[in-house]
Amino acid sequence: MSQKTTTLILVSLFVGVGVGLFGCGKKADAPAGSATTSAGGSLSGTLTIDGSSTVFPATSAVAEEFTNVNKAVKAAVSESGTGGGFKKFAAKEIDIAGASRPIKKEEMEACAKGGVEFIELPIAYDGLTVIVNKENTWAKSLTVEELKKMWSPGSAVNNWKDVRAGFPDVPIKYFGAGTDSGTFDYFTKAIVGTEKSIRNDYAASEDDNVISLGVQGDKGGIGFLGYSYFVMNQENLAAVQVGGVAPSQETIQGGTYQPLSRPLFIYVSKLAAARPELKAYVEALLSKEMRTLLTEEGFVPLPDEAYDLVSKRFAALKTGSVFAGDTAVGVKMSELLAKEQ
Repeated sequence: MSQKTTTLILVSLFVGVGVGLFGCGKKADAPAGSATTSAGGSLSGTLTIDGSSTVFPATSAVAEEFTNVNKAVKAAVSESGTGGGFKKFAAKEIDIAGASRPIKKEEMEACAKGGVEFIELPIAYDGLTVIVNKENTWAKSLTVEELKKMWSPGSAVNNWKDVRAGFPDVPIKYFGAGTDSGTFDYFTKAIVGTEKSIRNDYAASEDDNVISLGVQGDKGGIGFLGYSYFVMNQENLAAVQVGGVAPSQETIQGGTYQPLSRPLFIYVSKLAAARPELKAYVEALLSKEMRTLLTEEGFVPLPDEAYDLVSKRFAALKTGSVFAGDTAVGVKMSELLAKEQ
């Protein structure tokens, strides 16, 4: 689908959302200090979103289209990592936190201490992708055991010949997510076996674009990032099969790309959800029309029934997490649906 077609679909969606919420130009009642509507049902106000760099392409793309239609709405969308986003969220600095893993117990405690009630909303599925340089013709597939040997603390694997017999004599340069990233938490638990446990000599960044460029610039480079960033850069990168399975829309959605498939989330402040512009934005993000854009951005949409359950959760302003602080490594679609139910 062309960008023009996608934009037309989204414009129709956002206009419809505005009219549905407020009628033919009728001004809706709004909480004190919140945004209101202007003539013609157009929304106004400010959306503040931060957090996961993996979720950022989704939240920013929706925000761009949303503000193109609702020109009186301003959107500040940033990416400081999942952990960084939760810190701002608990401090009431932002309305929405994007997350590439479920909220942790200590983050829930910080929200409670700050008086922030949150609504947990899965928005898509992702396959955390191991990437190598395009000139790497040997590491087409790696096992979880080989990846663990490479990335574990104190690892002495600094050359590809040390990974597997038959691999060439090429120095390895490691790139990966920074410690505030949910991708870092997930990768270390899924591959190394212990969350936040990793070799200390890799080039770390909260920005997936930096990781991508690093691997592109080094023949022996290897890194890990969200599937959508690989899709955006697949002409310049190669994705490694994990245990013989390559990341793709089909393998991620079908649950065969393990243990690196994971749900992606937004966490919405219950107080902020009372504001018309934020409510409309979240409803648009969860809409059927939005799944086209998510797919084009490299995300794997959840099944329709999952979005129905998530939309009901948001409509009911149901707070709390169904994951109880667990990073949820290897959770499958069926398990996610069961948790939502």
